Amino acid sequence: MRKYIQQLKDLKSLIVGLFITGDNLRKSTVTVHYPRQEVHNLASFRGPIELLPKPKNPTQPRCITCMMCVSTCPSGCITVVKHKAPKPSAEEKQAMAEAEARGEKVAKPKAPKTPKQFLYDYSLCSLCGLCSEVCPVNSIGFSSDVYMVCRRRSELKLDLLARLKAKADREGRTVDEVA
Repeated sequence: MRKYIQQLKDLKSLIVGLFITGDNLRKSTVTVHYPRQEVHNLASFRGPIELLPKPKNPTQPRCITCMMCVSTCPSGCITVVKHKAPKPSAEEKQAMAEAEARGEKVAKPKAPKTPKQFLYDYSLCSLCGLCSEVCPVNSIGFSSDVYMVCRRRSELKLDLLARLKAKADREGRTVDEVA
């Protein structure tokens, strides 16, 4: 008797499973048959990170080299190299020494707040987005480059400053057009 009841329960679960399968067979497919079809709903696609340009200069990044992205990245895939402060000439050094002798405060030359290099290793990135979230000037965003293809892992080491300038050149945007 128990065996018969168990067989009825198994048959019921089989029938329920077949109904679920039948419902899914009637629904339209979500598979895109690339390259015959292309995906058009890429608004939420998160590709490799990219530097966002300044509003008035599309070849310069918004980045202020605060190094927050580097320190926050759990994968260690971002490397930012800062510019060094310019060395004062002999005349400027003498003028600074004279001003200090008079008791005046001397402003030492500061390094520019733009990165000298911004390197990114996409092969290490987990696309977590922490670098984008922590950036105080919203300098980092996600690319919508779906068709990024390479044959070697070394090709995934990207210079984001060069990519930003190349993107501005491709779009034909210059400083004069924006201003």
